[in-house]
Amino acid sequence: MNIDPQQLASLNARFVTADPADIVRWAADTFGDGLIMTSSFGAESMCSIHLAAAAKPDIKIVLVNTGYLFPETLAFMEQMRQRFNLNILEFHTRNDPVVWLTVHGEPDPRVRNDVDACCAANKNEVFDRAMRELAPAAWIRGVRADQSETRAKMEVVQWSKRNNCWAISPILHWNGRQIHAYMKQHDLPYHPLWSQGYVSIGCNPETCTRPAGGDDDARSGRWAGTDKKECGIHLEETPPPAPEK
Repeated sequence: MNIDPQQLASLNARFVTADPADIVRWAADTFGDGLIMTSSFGAESMCSIHLAAAAKPDIKIVLVNTGYLFPETLAFMEQMRQRFNLNILEFHTRNDPVVWLTVHGEPDPRVRNDVDACCAANKNEVFDRAMRELAPAAWIRGVRADQSETRAKMEVVQWSKRNNCWAISPILHWNGRQIHAYMKQHDLPYHPLWSQGYVSIGCNPETCTRPAGGDDDARSGRWAGTDKKECGIHLEETPPPAPEK
């Protein structure tokens, strides 16, 4: 679907204060079966999933399986699949997780010496392949403006040149308090590690995900001690591939 600049500006002005449920319904009505969503099945992921499934029960939910997800994440995904009858499509890294670590000089699976190389090879390649194969007209993502400077610059509806589709961010202007209220209202579960202080959950190496301190922002447990803020999935420039060794 073509959305001209004037329509796009009008939509985004309206969606700043719109209920996310209304945004998702607009996306489902507008894009139909061309609408998909991605989810990491992280801490508060059931908020976005519930919103999307309420508008389009059979929506394709893409999970990027890097080979390094927490066992709790995979168990949680399966529980949610069965409880809510979710249409989940898993896309896996093409690398053997153990071999990749050995070949790329990563002797300790609990950490990553080169986080960007791992993200490029085992997450961004998988995501880009999923988007090429599915070729959606639009993609729902669960980003929020208060999570990072990069995300604060996003619009609810914007064209993703990288993925050749529209990117829809229904909860972009919600905060953690609103997310919590929605999940409580609909009796939605958090990721099982959330109660242990993991408020943003990605891959399991300690350099990639760890509990956040009580006064830390929600993303502080991701790539702690580095300047890295994004794995790359939500960036318009495709991160470069990991160099061969």
